[in-house]
Amino acid sequence: MSRRPRITVLDYGSGNLRSAQRALQRAGADVQVTADGTAALTADGLVVPGVGAFAACMAGLTGVGGDQVIAKRIAAGAPVLGICVGMQVLFEAGEEHGLRTAGCGCWPGVVHKLAAPILPHMGWNEVVPATGSRLLAGLGSEPMFYFVHSYAATSAPPRAVTSWARHGEDFVAVVEDGPLAATQFHPEKSSDAGAALLANWLADVR
Repeated sequence: MSRRPRITVLDYGSGNLRSAQRALQRAGADVQVTADGTAALTADGLVVPGVGAFAACMAGLTGVGGDQVIAKRIAAGAPVLGICVGMQVLFEAGEEHGLRTAGCGCWPGVVHKLAAPILPHMGWNEVVPATGSRLLAGLGSEPMFYFVHSYAATSAPPRAVTSWARHGEDFVAVVEDGPLAATQFHPEKSSDAGAALLANWLADVR
């Protein structure tokens, strides 16, 4: 019997920590929620959740040294999964209410308000899996996931495997870039499809 992967969900003052923890445990991981940098650095996999405003999430992330932990893990080839605003902060910057806030800069591009008639984009939406996607493997041609957001990236990171969704305009829904992966939707709220995605990620973490 294989060892359960050790996953740290980074606690930097954002929400959805416990729901992410429970979903990962159901998918087969041993999970701790902590702000401890050493635990975040040494875990088999690191999950960076996020809800709310880009600027507030970045302030919380840098406050616990999370941006440095992410950079070190990527350099070491250690898996990181960003969720919702935890995905957005991986980009170069975010623009909200006329203000631009620097992100972690793992990928170029600016997260901006979606050009959509109804915001926030809240509810189930299909995602078109990219060819070669490992996170979306086995989930069919247009799996449905649960979204809650008003902002998104609309340009794909170079060399990454990028899957897309649409709400008013096309936006980045999933990025897979070596050890760094992220979803704009909430897999922990996405029923069987979300559970399958987390299981796919954990299979690579192992």
